[in-house]
Amino acid sequence: MTDSGSGAAPLESVGWVCVRDGQLLAVRTRGRDAFYLPGGKLEPGEDGPQALARELAEELGLTAAPAALAASEPFVIEDEAHGQGGRRLRMACYTGAAQGEPVPGREIAELAWLTAAGAGRCAPALRRVLDRLVAEGRVRRA
Repeated sequence: MTDSGSGAAPLESVGWVCVRDGQLLAVRTRGRDAFYLPGGKLEPGEDGPQALARELAEELGLTAAPAALAASEPFVIEDEAHGQGGRRLRMACYTGAAQGEPVPGREIAELAWLTAAGAGRCAPALRRVLDRLVAEGRVRRA
């Protein structure tokens, strides 16, 4: 039996960091109460940029070439996986370009452009991303 808590291997995922006018794009999936970065888990045979390109198309209707996403060196955030009973999450965050205007896909209930003031609405890993982007001067505090 696999321990879903801290003894289990971390969940591996990818996220897309898209900042406009000092605000970070975030999504909330249906049935969830917190916002996340657009992205998700890798499927068998995918690397990070391939998984992220697929997730951006599914979640937001965006087109992204894996090579364009890979051109941005990802930073990694580790924190508790929201709603996973204490299991850890390891998320590679990419900033590469995607084409199109984000529109909520089938599994996305809503999208939001957040400043640090919206951190209370976010999953733990997204709060860490917001903190980092505020410290770098890329996302506004309010």
